[in-house]
Amino acid sequence: MGKLALHWKIIIGLILGVVWALISSKLGWSSFTINWIAPFGTIFINLLKLIAVPLVLFSIINGVAGIGDPSSLGRMGGKTLLAYLVTTVLAVALGLTLVNVVGPGKLVDQESRIDNRISYELWAQEQGLEIKDGVNYLQDPAFLERAGRISELVKASPEDASVSEKMKTANATKEAGPLQPLVDLVPQNLFKSLTDNGLMLQIIFFAIFFGVCLLFIPSEKSAPVIKIVDSIMEVFLKMVDFVMQASPFFVFALLAGVISKMAGDDIGKVVEIFKGLSWYSLTVFLGLVLMIFVMYPLILKLLVRVIPYKGFFKAMGLAQTTAFSTSSSAATLPVTMECVEDNLGVDKKITSFVLPIGATVNMDGTVLYQAVAVVFLAQLHMIDLTIGQQLTIVLTATLASIGSAAVPSAGLVMLIIVLGSVDLNPAWIAIIFPVDRILDMCRTVVNVTGDATVSSIIAKGEGMLHYDATKNPDDAFDPEK
Repeated sequence: MGKLALHWKIIIGLILGVVWALISSKLGWSSFTINWIAPFGTIFINLLKLIAVPLVLFSIINGVAGIGDPSSLGRMGGKTLLAYLVTTVLAVALGLTLVNVVGPGKLVDQESRIDNRISYELWAQEQGLEIKDGVNYLQDPAFLERAGRISELVKASPEDASVSEKMKTANATKEAGPLQPLVDLVPQNLFKSLTDNGLMLQIIFFAIFFGVCLLFIPSEKSAPVIKIVDSIMEVFLKMVDFVMQASPFFVFALLAGVISKMAGDDIGKVVEIFKGLSWYSLTVFLGLVLMIFVMYPLILKLLVRVIPYKGFFKAMGLAQTTAFSTSSSAATLPVTMECVEDNLGVDKKITSFVLPIGATVNMDGTVLYQAVAVVFLAQLHMIDLTIGQQLTIVLTATLASIGSAAVPSAGLVMLIIVLGSVDLNPAWIAIIFPVDRILDMCRTVVNVTGDATVSSIIAKGEGMLHYDATKNPDDAFDPEK
C-alpha cells in the first residue's frame, strides 16, 4: 500500500466505505457507523474548509500582486469570467439536450403522470397561473372525481420542513432588488465574511481589492507584505499535504456515513430510492460523465493542445476523488490548486487568481443537473415546456449559478428559482431529494474539472503553462518534499 498512488488509496477508501455501510446496514450496525465512524468524515470536510477560506484570501492577494500590471489583471479577469460563462452555457445546453432526448419523466407509468398533472393544475389554479400548454384535465368531466380525491390528498399532506426552509431562502433571493447581488458582493466586515461559508464572494472581492492596492503603492512598501502573504499561503498548502496523507481513511468514514444515513438498517431503502428515480439519476449522471470525459478534454484539445487526454486525468485524479467524497468545490480547492499547479504546470499567478474564483462562480455540474431536474419534473407532471421556457431555463440557471455560492444548500435553493422562472411548483424539489446527495458528489467532480480546464486555458493564453508529462502527480502531496 505504501507505493500505491494516493488517488488509488482514496478510491479504495470510497469502495470500502460503501461496502462497510451496506454490511453494517445488513447487520443492524448503522447507528454505530453514524455515531463512531461518520464523524471522522465530517472532520475531514471541516479541515479542508478550515484551510480553504484563508487560502482563498491569501492566494488571490498573492496572485493579483504577482501579476504586477493592473491592465494585465483586467485582461485576465475578463478572460476568466468569459471562459467560465461559456462552459456554464455548454453544460446547461447539454443537460437540456439529454433530458429531451431520453425523456426520463415520460418513462413513469401514465396513470401516475395523470395524477401528477391534475395536482399541478390544482396548484396553478391556486396560484393564479396560466397553463401554457393548452391542456386542462380539471375542465374534463371524466376527471372531476379524480381531481377531488387528489385535492383532498394534497391538503392532507404535511409540508416538508426542509423544502419550506429552502423556499423561504429562494423567495428572499428573488424579492431582493436588481442590484442586491452587487451590494452583497461588498463586505461590511471582513471577519464576518471569513467566518460565514456563504460569503466567499465577499472574501474574493476584498482579496482582489487588497491585491490591486498593493500594485499602486511603492515596491519597497508592498514587497514585505507580498512576502508575508506568500509565506502564509505556503503554510496552508503544506497543511493540505499533511491532511491528504490521511484522506483515504477520512473518505472511508465519509462514504460510510452518507450511505448509512440513507439506508438506516434497511439496504432496500437505497435500492428503492434509486429504482424510483433511476432514469432521472442516469440522465444526470450521463450528462456529468460527458462533461468530464468528452466536453472538457475536447476544449483542452482545441485550445491548449499540450496536455494529453490521459495526462489530464492522471494530473487531476486526486482533486476529482476528493471532490466526489466531500461534495464541496470550496473544500476541494486546496487540493485542486496543488494538482493544477504542480501536475498540470499552471503558473501560481494563474492558479491563485483563477481557481478561487472558479470554486465560487463556476458551477457547470450544478447547472447541468438543474436543467435536467426542471425538465424531468415537468415531464413527470405531463407538462410540455416551450422552446422559450427552455431558453429561460438556460438564462436563469446560468445567472443563478454565479450567485449560488452566496446561499446555503446552493444547488437546491437555486433549483427553486429556476422552477419558478417557468411557473412550476418549487415544492417539487422534494421529489428528487432522495438522490440529491449522491448526484451532488458527482456534479462537484464536474465543477472541479471545469475549474482546472479554464485555468489551463488562461495559462496557455498568458504563456504561463509548463506541463511536464514526466512528473509524478503524487509528489505534490508529499509532506517531506
